[in-house]
Amino acid sequence: MKKILLTCALALVASGISMRAETRLGATVGVNYNELHFGQTDIFSTDRMPGGSVGVMGELMIPGIGFGVDASLLYSMRNGKLHFEEKKAWSSMGLGAETATFHYIDIPINLKFRYHNLNGFESTLMPMAFAGPVISILAGHNKCADQLSYTPVTLNLQMGIGCEILEKVQVKAGYQFSVGQSCKTKLLDDHSAKHRTWFINATYFFR
Repeated sequence: MKKILLTCALALVASGISMRAETRLGATVGVNYNELHFGQTDIFSTDRMPGGSVGVMGELMIPGIGFGVDASLLYSMRNGKLHFEEKKAWSSMGLGAETATFHYIDIPINLKFRYHNLNGFESTLMPMAFAGPVISILAGHNKCADQLSYTPVTLNLQMGIGCEILEKVQVKAGYQFSVGQSCKTKLLDDHSAKHRTWFINATYFFR
């Protein structure tokens, strides 16, 4: 009987939260600055390069406490410059400084906190922080990346800060990094790389 009562109580609390939760949907666009980082020191050097993302984001917030979650479906392009000319294994093939472009379908899921006790100023500008995992599904790559073998699905973590402007637009900036390897070289297959990405994006909510 106690288990039944406890289950009912939990169900009532959950339904109460879901009834009070605020949900929104918006369009998001962003830019990133990515490095394809090799953990080994005897590999060629790499440079950061800009990329971008576009997609949709849904948000669910619990009123009164400032906590909530958001989830997005994004097309993301991440680039990195690889200096193949520094290693004879690739320079002998005529390769120089090449840009590797990766196209991903990203699914970020964030726990976020919005600080709203600002005596009404939060309706103009409301600060926030967020963190969570990102599932990245490789959709394609350019010819340069043929020198690499890649992981079709990778798990990343991201964290950052941001603000909401006029209760309509969210601007977020943060850092994202791969948990496992994103790719490795084909010629020297003990050399693996991970994406390390700084990003900023803006989301416009439809309501």
